Amino acid sequence: MSRLSEKKILCIVGARPNFMKIAPVIRALNNARYSFNVRLLHTGQHYDTAMKQSFFDQLHIPEPDVDLGVGSGSHAVQTAEIMKRFEPVMDELKPDTILVVGDVNSTIACALVAVKKGVPVIHVEAGLRSGDRSMPEEINRVLTDQISDLLLTTERSAEENLLREGISTDNVHFVGNVMIDTLRYNLSNAVSAEETISSCQGSVDTSSGYGLLTLHRPANVDDPVVLERLLRTLVKLAEHLPLLFPVHPRTTQCIENAGLNQLVADSQLHLIPPQAYLNMLGLMKDARLVLTDSGGIQEETTALGVPCITLRENTERPITVAEGSNTIVGSSPEKIKSCFDDIMQSGGKSGCTPEYWDGKAAERIAEVIGDWLHKI
Repeated sequence: MSRLSEKKILCIVGARPNFMKIAPVIRALNNARYSFNVRLLHTGQHYDTAMKQSFFDQLHIPEPDVDLGVGSGSHAVQTAEIMKRFEPVMDELKPDTILVVGDVNSTIACALVAVKKGVPVIHVEAGLRSGDRSMPEEINRVLTDQISDLLLTTERSAEENLLREGISTDNVHFVGNVMIDTLRYNLSNAVSAEETISSCQGSVDTSSGYGLLTLHRPANVDDPVVLERLLRTLVKLAEHLPLLFPVHPRTTQCIENAGLNQLVADSQLHLIPPQAYLNMLGLMKDARLVLTDSGGIQEETTALGVPCITLRENTERPITVAEGSNTIVGSSPEKIKSCFDDIMQSGGKSGCTPEYWDGKAAERIAEVIGDWLHKI
């Protein structure tokens, strides 16, 4: 049996949510206590070079050893291209295991290549389920877990999901949430909301506070009817509280395609460019409330105690509702307005910090991986 220092772990990132999750994991794996041989591969699924670089710089992620440069494409094209480019890298590097995070196309694509080559797969953030298989991410989650050898979970309900799907609990370890590791590690360095607003938008009256809005899920933005209904509802809310709206590029395109630019321009929805991590963290921290369809933001607002209104019919992160500051409202104008009004009047849910969301998840991950690698 070789020593741990000879065990080569190839960590995979592909899109923005992965960056926040991999940063503390790499720090923990590189701890002298283990001295693993850690390599980082970026698939290039997130193809905004400047935004990728800002995340790597702010989160102190080392430059990738390999960048596949895949870029955009449909789910099928992107997944296939990642697999094609990843296979020769596997042949060259010969890792003892690969580590994937989350539920993006890079996660399932690299896991598939690895398992077909007999290389064990570690999945960080395993077992999360929305129950909605119309979401591409749900398919990625289910399939990745089925072919993973070591499954690391963020909340206890995830293990129950895996057990129902026939996965042995011997391979499952509850370690906590690495997104919260990153949040806690960087919170003191968050860029103030005032600074971000002034650099992006100029003058916005936030004397009575502001709300933060993100919107990018296909179910919300791809259908012009749904998108218009949502935007008209949000425009009305913004009459009572200015809403800062860092706009995802695909959402920008959908708004334009639906002919809704003027509706937004004439409102208190303040569109700003996509933000780097420390800027977004500052915007969330200081907001009176957050409206989103993002999974990660549901977790981050829970950790910050900021009321979150989730514009989806379900969530794969139920602990943010049961214990945190999150409320699921879907796209119903009535439900959105009712939840918004309640927060404005009462302050909304602040929740509590879930178990093992303590900033030490990555340390537990490294320890579990060390024990596991001794056995394979």
